[in-house]
Amino acid sequence: MSTNGATITGGNSMELPPFSLEVQALDIGPGIKSVGLELIGTENREPVNGPQAAEIWTAVVLALAAGETYTIDFFSHIVRVTEFCIAHHISFRPAGGRSLVLHEPNAEHLRELFERFEAESFGIRAGATARQPDTALEADLSRRGLDAYQLAYGRYTFCGILEVGDGWLTILSDTMWSSEAIRRVRPALLPFDVYLARPQ
Repeated sequence: MSTNGATITGGNSMELPPFSLEVQALDIGPGIKSVGLELIGTENREPVNGPQAAEIWTAVVLALAAGETYTIDFFSHIVRVTEFCIAHHISFRPAGGRSLVLHEPNAEHLRELFERFEAESFGIRAGATARQPDTALEADLSRRGLDAYQLAYGRYTFCGILEVGDGWLTILSDTMWSSEAIRRVRPALLPFDVYLARPQ
């Protein structure tokens, strides 16, 4: 198997894994630095869903955070998320009036959240700034949703918007280019049957 997940078969042809994680720079607006990660079926090009997607995204998010402090932000359906967190012993705090902040949920809790709320969008913040409440950003999240990250991501290693159901993670960062995202996630994908690709 190659380092990006492809298996070399007889005759030197390559047999690709069933899933692909494509990582590329995005152009989402002037002055905004962003990277997109898309988890899709290698052949059908459809988003990967269900328990396996939740496991892969858990590994990817933790690898991107790379041991730095991180949080998960919710700004919608917070009653359902609150009830779920209480039932599953996941610590959280209300923030900004209409959002919830989950401080460093472990891998099991992340997987449970990503699987249960697959149709929702997750906000992610990583970096030293995430150690303390960010009252300005959290208030803005309550008002504007995840668009609030556009004005705040420079204070963090990255801010991210994960849409599990659509198979998509958008990273906003001044320091994490697509090559750095690939470097971080490559080892985390080794236990999974995922081809790591960089579209041209």
